[in-house]
Order: sequence, then C-alpha cells, then structure tokens
Amino acid sequence: MILREGLRAAWMGITGNILRSALTTLGIIIGVAAVITLIGVGQGAQADITQEINRLGTNSILIASRGEYRFSSEDADEIANRVPTVQRAAPVLTTTLALRWGTETHRANAEGAGGSYADIIGLEVEQGRLFDEDDVKNRGRVAVIGSTVADELFAGRSPMGESIHIQGQSFTVIGIMRPQGAAMGQDRDNLIMVPITTLQRTLRTDRISMIYAQGTSSEDIDLATSHIERIFEVLTGRDDSIAVTSQSQILEIVDAITGTLTVMLGAIASISLVVGGIGIMNIMLVSVKERTREIGIRKAVGARRRDILLQFLIESIALSLGGGFLGILSGWGLTALIRFFGLTAIITPSSVLLACGFSAAVGLASGVYPAMQAARLDPIQSLRYE
Repeated sequence: MILREGLRAAWMGITGNILRSALTTLGIIIGVAAVITLIGVGQGAQADITQEINRLGTNSILIASRGEYRFSSEDADEIANRVPTVQRAAPVLTTTLALRWGTETHRANAEGAGGSYADIIGLEVEQGRLFDEDDVKNRGRVAVIGSTVADELFAGRSPMGESIHIQGQSFTVIGIMRPQGAAMGQDRDNLIMVPITTLQRTLRTDRISMIYAQGTSSEDIDLATSHIERIFEVLTGRDDSIAVTSQSQILEIVDAITGTLTVMLGAIASISLVVGGIGIMNIMLVSVKERTREIGIRKAVGARRRDILLQFLIESIALSLGGGFLGILSGWGLTALIRFFGLTAIITPSSVLLACGFSAAVGLASGVYPAMQAARLDPIQSLRYE
C-alpha cells in the first residue's frame, strides 16, 4: 500500500511538468547512449583485430630472425622434423613487386612460400589450385593471385592460364585466392604468391623473411615455441637470435590492450552519467522547494517521513530509468549508424546491463539527499511556506 501510494505520487510529480522531466533525463539519455556506443566500438575493434589474427591460421607460430642471423630453407625443415609438437613449417619471403600483363601494370604485395604455407594459414582458392612442394622443388613459374590483383590487371577477364611478368620473368596464373580482407594491417587480396625458390631466383637472393609453423594442437603451442627457441639457441650459441610468437600470444596481447581500451572508453562515457545524475539531484532539490506546501499537507493528513522519502526516491529513480531506456534506444541507433559507415560496433547484454545498472544507481544516489530534505521538513513550517 505504501509503495503503491509512493508510485502514484511520484508519477504525478513527474507528469506535472513534462518538459522539465524530459530535460532532466536528457543527461542520463546521453550518458547511457555514450556508454553503450563507446563500449560497442571498443568491443568491435577487438573483434576486428581478433578476426585478422585468426586469418593467420590455426595454432600458427611466427619465427622471425633477429640481428645478424639469417634463415635458410633448411631451418624450416629442421623445425618440422625436430619439433614433435609442430605439424608443418614453411619459409616465407615477402616483398613488393610491380606486375605486368600486356599493357596493364599493378604494384602488389608478393610472397614466396613453401608448399605447406597455404595449409598453415588456411588459404583457399576460389578458382584453380595452389602450388605444391613439387612446384617449390622444380622452381615452377606459377602464381596464385588475390582478387584485387585479378581486378586491377585483368579488368573482368579470367586470369586463369594467363602470364604475369615479374622482373622480366613470366609466371602462369594457376589459381585465384578467396577474398581475405585485411590481416595484420596488410591487404591480403592485393597479393601474389609464388614458390619461394622461384622468387629467390627471380630476385637473385637466398633471403628468407620469416618461417611460419603450425602446432599440432592449441595445448602444445607453448611447448612448441620453447622447443623452437632451444633449437636455435643451440644452433647459433645465442638466446636472442630469433623471435618466436604464437597466435595465442598475439591474441592475449590484443585482448589485454583492447580490454583496457574498452574499459577506458566506458569510464569516459560514464562521466556523462554522473553529470546527468547531478542534473537530477538539482531538479529534485528545486522540486522539493516548489512542493514544500504539498509536503506539509501530506504530513498533516498522516504521511510519515518514510512515505515522503519513498515518493521522492521513486521519482528520482523513475527519471533515471526512463532516461536509461531512451538511452538504450539511442545507443542502438548510434551503433547502427556506425555500422552504416563501415565500422564495427558490437552491443552486448553486459554493456546494456552495465549502463542500466549505473543509471539506476545514479538515480538512487541523486535522489537520496533531496528525498531526505523533503522528509525532514516540518509540517507546520511547510504549510506556512509560500
């Protein structure tokens, strides 16, 4: 009965001045929308980066040389043969090259790789086939190209079986990769892949940029990286000749960074909720002043302190929750707008609950002091108030 009467009185207080109530909730609306949107942007960035890293393959391990140490093709075979927890390994040579077909030219990223490289990174073709170990051994002049290269050079024509010229050498297109998008800041569609031995001969080098390996399982990745480090430590007599980074390590670093970023964005957005709470408190204090005579009448007819306290607390929380609901709708709208412009924003139940819980807490905290002020008013003095 007390609660129902408090709800009725609070509703009358809110609807008695609709414009003021709407303006009071504006700060909460903006705050909740900002919290949901910024957390969504942070989680979207985390999802994008995680997706890019996953394009490197499953259980992949990147081995890069440090200082003066230079890889050889035998190093990849050494890793694959001597490390039981490594399923396969492939050397990779990366560069940027000018490609030519007829009168058309295009500059693209180029990768010379071992035959198992495609299996390590999970590369698939849309047309044709990938080169294999025989192509690597025989220094075959074959190439697999990305969709961007196909569009830029062949402009709608089928590139299958056509010859692309690189550094005066002719390479036959045997496959077109499935669109991959970006990975680790690189456009994986603006790419041409050829056997590493062929690219080394074309560029007149024996250089290898890095070695990609694939662990037998996610549980054995740490063991595999330790084993690889130990092999090269014995081989070179130094413990800093190579840098070994597993896919899981990269994901852990990314999760830590983006998680911190998301918390920071949420904390910054929460400041506007605090400002909105201050606005509610200010308006509630004004409301207590304006309704002093009403409070006196209610007390004169039997209302107790807790009745007055409950009325103003309900009113404050109702304003805050109403603003929170409208803020959720606004947050959905803003994230939809962000997605429209090609960015990623993810709304999760946890971010919505966090924003709503915080807005309710702000409403409660903002209403306590005005409600106590109202409850403490002397009924006689209140009835005399003009």
